[in-house]
Amino acid sequence: MGLVRFLDIAATSAAVSATSGRKAKIELLADALRRLEPGEITAGAAYLAGELRQRQTGVGYAGLRDLPPPADEATLTVAAVDAAIAELSVVSGAGSQARRRDLVGALFGAATAEEQRLLVGLFSGELRQGAQAGLLAEAIAVAAQVPVTAVRRALLLAGDLKQVASAALLGGAPALAEIHLRVGTPLSPMLAQSAPDVAAALLDTGTPAVVDTKLDGIRIQVHRSGDEVAVFTRSLDDITARLPDVVAAVRALPVREIILDGEAMALDASGRPRPFQETSSRAATRGATSSVALMPYFFDLLHLDGTDLLDEPGRVRWAALADTLPADLTVGRETVETPEQAAAAFAAALAAGQEGIVVKAPEAPYDVGRRGAAWVKVKPRHTLDLVVLAVEWGHGRRRGWLSNLHLGARDPGTGEFVMLGKTFKGLTDELLRWQTERFKELAVSDDGWVVRVRPEQVVEIAFDGVQTSPRYPGGVALRFARVLRYRDDKRAAEADTIDMVRAIGGHQAPAG
Repeated sequence: MGLVRFLDIAATSAAVSATSGRKAKIELLADALRRLEPGEITAGAAYLAGELRQRQTGVGYAGLRDLPPPADEATLTVAAVDAAIAELSVVSGAGSQARRRDLVGALFGAATAEEQRLLVGLFSGELRQGAQAGLLAEAIAVAAQVPVTAVRRALLLAGDLKQVASAALLGGAPALAEIHLRVGTPLSPMLAQSAPDVAAALLDTGTPAVVDTKLDGIRIQVHRSGDEVAVFTRSLDDITARLPDVVAAVRALPVREIILDGEAMALDASGRPRPFQETSSRAATRGATSSVALMPYFFDLLHLDGTDLLDEPGRVRWAALADTLPADLTVGRETVETPEQAAAAFAAALAAGQEGIVVKAPEAPYDVGRRGAAWVKVKPRHTLDLVVLAVEWGHGRRRGWLSNLHLGARDPGTGEFVMLGKTFKGLTDELLRWQTERFKELAVSDDGWVVRVRPEQVVEIAFDGVQTSPRYPGGVALRFARVLRYRDDKRAAEADTIDMVRAIGGHQAPAG
């Protein structure tokens, strides 16, 4: 067949984006997968999924600003693009910034306009083409002529769509069957969907239900075989060297092999959780130099001494967890029969400084990598009415639209606005169209990247918390901010104040 042109992948991506029917999307993706040569499958499957094969490239938004004009003729192959990005990903040391800029320029200079659009989406992580993992799993099954159930199972255990695509297309069903749960190889964690309150959560799970305290920590998956212990994040990154306290706690358990699912969290002297920012910062620090210890709290057991427990109901897994681990290494958990009991557990979790609760169906298996109704999280939702200070031009599918909002709270002392961060979350196509026209009207400057606007438009923002941030003049920033709606019924002078934001986070105003 010969190597596949990168232009063909770009054309497939554009066609998938423009197609609304699920079956048509799957056929487009399957056709592209079939045409990949063996050495191209890993990279090609990644591009169709809207991601790069390499986890880190060193290329951010700044590296995508001044791109060369597109090529007139398509010459790139999937293999050539993968090789170029692989070279980018290992650039380091003196002169690396200039070298990376040259490599980006060479790659984009060889790309046509359609190929450049795909590359920008892949590098920025903002490719929205409607080819999520579920569709790609079905496309892999169609392309490889194997049962979709076999692909899904392998995907859940491997946690890597690229590996599964390669196995299915090169080895068929037998190769997929060889993908097992392996101690030391992380798997995509089961996820919880959200509910606005405990009553709604119980409608999903049914009763009786188990209620876990939702800790304000980072998700961890810990594997142990003999004395070897590995700790992985929710995104399957290995952070073993950064969490010595977690390693020590699991190594001390009286087991040979184990896979545990849980959270790691920093605590103060009284046992209450420290701000999430301290936990995440500690987990991101290479080397164990911090005085802040992260302690593990587990809520599920996936494997024990040679026995896989994934397909067992929750009550069986949790009983084994309680038998294997001391109580001080497990999350708070209770069984509830009524909304009143669940509400009491929710109130107790919040009073203890935790994030909320997760309501769980005790008969459900561990649904690897999926977000279903068997686990439902309930958290208090904070909202603020803030003012838009600037907007950034979008990339990928959002090219040509004003997308990323700069958010500000009102300073009652000066009448000015204090920036709290940025978000493009929660924006529908309709909102993107509306806000692009709106902020063009309010624009006071446009450098081609950021459009500064008159601070007049109020927007209602939901967020999960407030954290300390030296990046912003107010000393605080919002966690997981997302747009709920625009408030044309409010003037900027009625927006929420920086004092209110600090009160939510329990922060003092910065000195000076």
